[in-house]
Amino acid sequence: MEGDDFTPEGGKLPELKLDARQAQGFISFFKKLPQDPRAVRLFDRRDYYTAHGENATFIARTYYHTMSALRQLGSSSDGISSASVSKAMFETIARNILLERTDRTLELYEGSGSSWRLTKSGTPGNIGSFEDILFANNDMQDSPVIVALFPVFRESQLYVGLSFLDMTNRKLGLAEFPEDSRFTNVESALVALGCKECLIPADCEKSIDLDPLQNAIRNCNVLLTERKKADFKSRDLAQDLGRIIRGSVEPVSDLLSQFDYAVVALGALLSYAELLADDTNYGNYTIEKYNLNCYMRLDSAAVRALNIAEGKTDMNKNFSLFGLMNRTCTVGMGKRLLNRWLKQPLLDVNEINNRLDMVQAIVENPELRQGLRQQLKRISDIDRLTHSLRKKSANLQPVVKLYQSCSRVSYIKGILQQYNGQFSTLIRTKFLDPLEAWMTENRFGRFASLVETAIDLDQLDNGEYRISPLYSSDLAVLKDELSVVEDHINNLHMHTASDLDLSVDKHLKLEKGPFGHVFRISKKEEQKVRKKLTSNYIIIETRKDGVKFTSPKLKKLGDQYQALFSEYTSCQKKVVDDVVNVSGTFSEVFENFAVVLSELDVLQSFADLATSCPVPYVRPDITASDEGDIILQSSRHPCLEAQDSVNFIPNDCTLVRGKSWFQIITGPNMGGKSTFIRQVGVNVLMAQVGSFVPCDQASISVRDCIFARVGAGDCQLRGVSTFMQEMLETASILKGATDKSLIIIDELGRGTSTYDGFGLAWAICEHLVEVTRAPTLFATHFHELTALAHRNDDEHLHVSDVGISNYHVGAHIDPSSRKLTMLYKVEPGACDQSFGIHVAEFANFPEAVVALAKSKAAELEDFSTTPTFSEDSKDEVGSKRKRVFSPDDVTRGAARARLFLDEMAALPIHEMDGSKTMEIASKLKADLLKDAADNPWLQQFL
Repeated sequence: MEGDDFTPEGGKLPELKLDARQAQGFISFFKKLPQDPRAVRLFDRRDYYTAHGENATFIARTYYHTMSALRQLGSSSDGISSASVSKAMFETIARNILLERTDRTLELYEGSGSSWRLTKSGTPGNIGSFEDILFANNDMQDSPVIVALFPVFRESQLYVGLSFLDMTNRKLGLAEFPEDSRFTNVESALVALGCKECLIPADCEKSIDLDPLQNAIRNCNVLLTERKKADFKSRDLAQDLGRIIRGSVEPVSDLLSQFDYAVVALGALLSYAELLADDTNYGNYTIEKYNLNCYMRLDSAAVRALNIAEGKTDMNKNFSLFGLMNRTCTVGMGKRLLNRWLKQPLLDVNEINNRLDMVQAIVENPELRQGLRQQLKRISDIDRLTHSLRKKSANLQPVVKLYQSCSRVSYIKGILQQYNGQFSTLIRTKFLDPLEAWMTENRFGRFASLVETAIDLDQLDNGEYRISPLYSSDLAVLKDELSVVEDHINNLHMHTASDLDLSVDKHLKLEKGPFGHVFRISKKEEQKVRKKLTSNYIIIETRKDGVKFTSPKLKKLGDQYQALFSEYTSCQKKVVDDVVNVSGTFSEVFENFAVVLSELDVLQSFADLATSCPVPYVRPDITASDEGDIILQSSRHPCLEAQDSVNFIPNDCTLVRGKSWFQIITGPNMGGKSTFIRQVGVNVLMAQVGSFVPCDQASISVRDCIFARVGAGDCQLRGVSTFMQEMLETASILKGATDKSLIIIDELGRGTSTYDGFGLAWAICEHLVEVTRAPTLFATHFHELTALAHRNDDEHLHVSDVGISNYHVGAHIDPSSRKLTMLYKVEPGACDQSFGIHVAEFANFPEAVVALAKSKAAELEDFSTTPTFSEDSKDEVGSKRKRVFSPDDVTRGAARARLFLDEMAALPIHEMDGSKTMEIASKLKADLLKDAADNPWLQQFL
């Protein structure tokens, strides 16, 4: 590379140092590489890395934000564009591709000239080979999971076999379930498992439409990887699993026999992740049956609507539920568990209450809360340390850190034992008993003895991880010999200082470096002793920082020291390997500590959040899904109230069976409808995760699923219009929701014309009320929908046991100034007017535009005395909307119109002459007009 090129971050780009021959050899190799549009390939050139072709352009555009970072390699005819990448930038790229994006894979090549080989490859689901780079300075916040899917048609029903692999927790799972055409079960499974990459067969049965499956995978922001159908096989699966699964092989065979299609998906996973190729996996994995119905189900639309996951563009951490609730102290472990819990809310009332009991115990006992925080802060990431013990490059550091972390367990145990409140039995069975079981002499005790005997713990303060000389007789001998040589060298140092008349250390320094042991003096001192130095000593180098020199005696002693030290290092390496291998056999102890400590960490995090908010959270009362109501008094949105400068106005939500189970919420835009319905969803989710909730009082009937259709997100890049996306999301709700779900719908039908939108919204409401019968919050700008609430007693609509009610968000228009003020309070009754033009005034529309809008609206509005039904007896300022009638008008008018149509259809036209037919038809029409005189709805119908 020529010239000085600087990256936007201010660093200088590494220079591309290749001569013409090297460049030509590399180009010929590069052009033979197989095409893979997803792969970002980087080439290790020792001091820096390079990328070429499309990858170079991608890196220049995405990470350098300038095309000036590109250089041409080779001649113009067959040259390729290239970009050089520093080691720091390489880490940035690796983190972005493997931890944040889900559309690229990463490959690292090593070699020279035209001979290069792939040494590391990683995908968002399989980050193993890049872990050292990714987590050198960062916590691991998430456990990447790979899922394999195998869809099949059997007896006119679509089934999916699913298997998953969690490499961080060394866990495999299997599931099998019937599926609908939109793959809604797959979507909720991908969300719950925190999937980052999904394998599907490249060639499925022709009867299966894979487009909806691929859409479901993309909706969850998951990398889609197609594999040959031949990879999806279950031959020798039990035998292969027998090598990597902990324990005996019989239970594994029994589990596999329960599945038809999930086993082939598992076969594809094993070969893709190459689990059998790494013998450190042997005997270290567990396998389980994954049940989709264990947890509340969330699809990608609900995860977005409820702001569960952190977003890259979040201004602060409190924007997301994860960011707000993450007050964990352990390094990484607590974060990963919280991430999982938020996507897997519980359904079992007892399990939820167990978590809430523990949170309550910590909330009510500040000593317990502070004690746990203090101790958990000192716990390292036990999962990651255990994982690094298995690597062939493992050293003493993870062993020591595991010892230090696990030693804190006795302090944590002491803190828990001091608690004697109402939940002491729970703390004993859930935390103290397991910790005591794993702290015993023959479990953790044996590991602690090994570390204390084998490792020189006194050296840790110097940052050195050394085997204790007492642990090995060979090391002890070598250590003594090294000490003798070190003493001789130190004596020589003093003798030389005396000979040159220099003070030890201040003027004459003894150093160890690439030249072995050497003396160093400053250039100023060198001038004073130059004569003696040149005649009796050997000068090695002269630099700005001084002159380095040696003597025959020092050289001889230095060589002796180096020989002994090499022997000591190789002897120690063998002992280190033994200590690391023996430490690895305690994995089960460490894993059990990790499970208990990370759970304690998340529960104390919930307690910390509940007590540190400006208005403390409360414990919710939890009831089973077929009993109780959802009542939230003075509920708040946790993320919104945590923002600076927000003075949040709380609202009640009363979803009561038979009275207000289905709520239609009207009111102006910006009035708080969306916030209100979302905060109800967030409160329910938090309660089922086991957290306190931002309310004054809360009672929640457990929900098996939260469906959310909030805001029409355009998907034009995938060729899906706003309206189509809206309809697809609504179709999921209509097909998937049950009376045990919670449904949140915001502004449905806006993506099309007013009449179509209103018709769809009405039909969907009726379906949800009559068929689904789930508690629903339906925010809408179609005020006509409020008429539904007055059909509770209609004998044709059996909905009285569900209960439909109207609510509105308050707004006030000052009669004199016509200024609109949002009250942000949710109140009973319908809102009978629109505030669209007032909101436009809010947004500083030009006065001429506002005036024209008002005159056009006046033309379209009906200012006659047409009755407009409203539960709210208060007179609101503003115009009544046309085509809004009392339910009684609508019911009577529709019945009379139907009678007229029935009578007309019953006329025996073929048996009557034309004039007679016209006479009877005219009479029927006259009767209808007469009856319509006192029915405004019928007048408009005519």
